[in-house]
Amino acid sequence: MTTAPRTTDEALAIARTSFQPLCADGTPATLNVQEFDLGFLIYATFPPTEPPSYGGSHLVISKTDGSTMYVPNFPPDSAIELYRREVARG
Repeated sequence: MTTAPRTTDEALAIARTSFQPLCADGTPATLNVQEFDLGFLIYATFPPTEPPSYGGSHLVISKTDGSTMYVPNFPPDSAIELYRREVARG
């Protein structure tokens, strides 16, 4: 079991062990962290020269127990709301 992160830096360190989106040229994409009440949303951003891609996912790390869940590549607020609904469902 992973230790629950307390900061965005800790969440990013956990994410880097299993979430490594790549740019078209094979270099790692920039990872961003958005903290919210239940966890940390980790999502990739790509250079403006990168062709748009569809699909993919974001990673959420729980503040409670450090568990991870992949959610669709929606805008961050929508991805967070989806995570909240999934957690509420159990």
